Amino acid sequence: MTQTGSTAHTDLYPTRYSLLSRLQDWDDQDSWRDFFETYWRLIYSVAIKSGLSEAEAQDVVQETVVCVAKDIAKFDRNRERGSFRGWLRNLTRWRINDQLRKRAPSHSVEQVGLPTESEAMAQIPDPSSSALDMIWDEEWNANLLEAALEKVRGRVREEYYQVFDLYVLREWKARDVAEALGVSLARIYLAKHRVSLALKSELRDLQKKWG
Repeated sequence: MTQTGSTAHTDLYPTRYSLLSRLQDWDDQDSWRDFFETYWRLIYSVAIKSGLSEAEAQDVVQETVVCVAKDIAKFDRNRERGSFRGWLRNLTRWRINDQLRKRAPSHSVEQVGLPTESEAMAQIPDPSSSALDMIWDEEWNANLLEAALEKVRGRVREEYYQVFDLYVLREWKARDVAEALGVSLARIYLAKHRVSLALKSELRDLQKKWG
């Protein structure tokens, strides 16, 4: 039974582990670009929701990516340490904590209307808590959807994506979309169908690659 479970695990995640292994090569620009474009919004959004400023959140993104680059080999060699998703979550929180420690003393922070370090630290759930898990999961799913949408935008006809954006993402009525774009209702439904299929395919690929 143990052997069967191990085989199933290996078959389920080969693409993800192959890609993580490629990240060990700092000169593999394509893999690193793929990683950055997939995850920077996730890291940035969690940092902002943890009480950081835009500049601090941008620093968290940069420093988290550097940490991934430095330690990805260790993670890849020891997969019993947990999922990549959980590992990245913890790296992000530790970099958030680093930013909070860099802030000015409490009295200086209060003068500009920002929370003190202790107040801001209290807003960030522990990495093992269900609260952080919920925030991370919500941002993770939203981030994958946004990354998939960007990829789809480059794959489908511009007209189709415009229809999908108005009809599905912005939730316009089909007749309003048809009137605004000067196309038939049949064209609206066809565009929605084709973009939806492309989006599902991209989401499957991203989930397979990044777990």
